[in-house]
Amino acid sequence: MATAVDAGQLAELAAVTFPLACPPGSAPEDIQAHLATTLSAENFAAYVADPEIAVLALDEGGTLRGYTMLVDRPDPDVASALAALPSMELSKCYVHPEYHGQGAAAQLMEASLEYARLAGASGMWLGVNSQNARAIRFYEKCGFRKVGTKSFRLGTAVEHDFVMEHRFGD
Repeated sequence: MATAVDAGQLAELAAVTFPLACPPGSAPEDIQAHLATTLSAENFAAYVADPEIAVLALDEGGTLRGYTMLVDRPDPDVASALAALPSMELSKCYVHPEYHGQGAAAQLMEASLEYARLAGASGMWLGVNSQNARAIRFYEKCGFRKVGTKSFRLGTAVEHDFVMEHRFGD
């Protein structure tokens, strides 16, 4: 579990990984604005202090390889699409590109699903950009299924996400 001490490293990792998840046509200034307003060290310090948010980090010798952010509060915009309630949101799931294909994402996913189960969730949901085929394949391999759509504002652009759900016990 990440702590406030990790906030700077989490923000640095986000600056590398978040742009990789954006559609190819995303404006660099929109990505930078999102990093500054949502994925800054100050924001990560607030996230790890929030009792409804858990940030799980994969640490190798003091270097963060990846992280997930789990949010344990209902989202009225997606609740009607979910079959497993209560459900925890997998808000962020990122691995440094140097560790892609080495099992880091699977490790983080396994830990995230276990965290949600132990917290009493009946399932987990996430939003993934509809153009991010690599992430969609990974989530499907982990047992997530498309159950709906939602919009995500990235600066001046509105992106379209698939809502995917993993029901525990399925």
